Amino acid sequence: MANKNYYEELGVDKNASADEIKSAYRKLAKKYHPDLNKDNPEAAEKFKNINEAYEVLSDETKRRNYDQFGSADGPTFNGFGGNSSGFGGFGDFGGFSGGFSDIFNIFTGGSFGGAQTRSAKAPIKGSDIRVGITLTFTEAALGCKKIFSLNRDEVCTHCSGTGAKGGTEYTKCSECGGSGQVRYTQDTIFGRMVTQGVCKSCNGTGKSIKTKCEYCNGLGHLNKLSKIEVNIPAGVDNGEVLTLKNGGNAGRNGGANGELIIDVKVKEHPLFVRDGSNLLLKVYVPFYTLLLGGEIEIPLVTGKQKLTIPPLTQSNTVFKLKNKGIKNLKKLGNGDILVTIIAESPKSLSKEEKKLLETLSKDSSNYARYKSYVKDLSNLD
Repeated sequence: MANKNYYEELGVDKNASADEIKSAYRKLAKKYHPDLNKDNPEAAEKFKNINEAYEVLSDETKRRNYDQFGSADGPTFNGFGGNSSGFGGFGDFGGFSGGFSDIFNIFTGGSFGGAQTRSAKAPIKGSDIRVGITLTFTEAALGCKKIFSLNRDEVCTHCSGTGAKGGTEYTKCSECGGSGQVRYTQDTIFGRMVTQGVCKSCNGTGKSIKTKCEYCNGLGHLNKLSKIEVNIPAGVDNGEVLTLKNGGNAGRNGGANGELIIDVKVKEHPLFVRDGSNLLLKVYVPFYTLLLGGEIEIPLVTGKQKLTIPPLTQSNTVFKLKNKGIKNLKKLGNGDILVTIIAESPKSLSKEEKKLLETLSKDSSNYARYKSYVKDLSNLD
């Protein structure tokens, strides 16, 4: 997403709060999830872009770097005339492979404000692994544990990630003396200059392996089938993305593992419709139950609960069962179940039923008689 606006990608203002960013992301993730847009070839790319935007804007450090430097990784320097350097009109110095810092090294003898060229032996974070999971409605509502079987790079335990046999069969690199960096002399238009860079002999590790580890062949890591147990939080919704720290591929040179990124899909429920942390439910009851009142059973996520319907309740009346909905991931407590009561008309009438209704329609001013008529109707076989 080079040169793209992450805020525009999520449709939020630059001053948007973390909650606003998360809310916008969730809506877009639901809208463009590839499993829900199989006929839209652009959905997968859009889904990828909004995930990348959210990954940056939801992380305080990455967002600060992005706002200040235009990159989640902080400032980058492409040499004089590069957009991120802030220096323009000085021509192209592409011949200096080290970029901006190497140009200053030429004039300062290898340092710029005390900083040195980054060594390849610095810890490097491992790459992420992305997987998908399909949950039942109940699993998503209540939370569950899932085990993922996946191939990932893990640190070789036989050499402790050094790549050397037994973890000890190496010496200091004779080229750089173990520092991982060397100084190179270059003939330039300014004369003979000295620059500092990664040691090519040891690739910046500072070590020369005498005998390679026989298990990883000197790589320091092995690709293995791993089983990872993940706790799925109660209340996760369709289209959301979960991130497990250190669940990805092993890092290099002691770097942290990457992340395991989980795309969540939730199956629909035969009765409930989810609206955030609330559940919507339609219940059809005989029309005389609405007239006389009564008690009915309402299904919950687990179990049932009785609901009392007052006499003369109108069809499409909504009752609220507080805190019986889905767990709210943003705050404490659960949502509600909103029950819409709908009158169910009979599909056929016997002669007795028809006679009772005709009598009722002619004289319904007396409530006692009215109630008696409907009671008789409800007792007919």
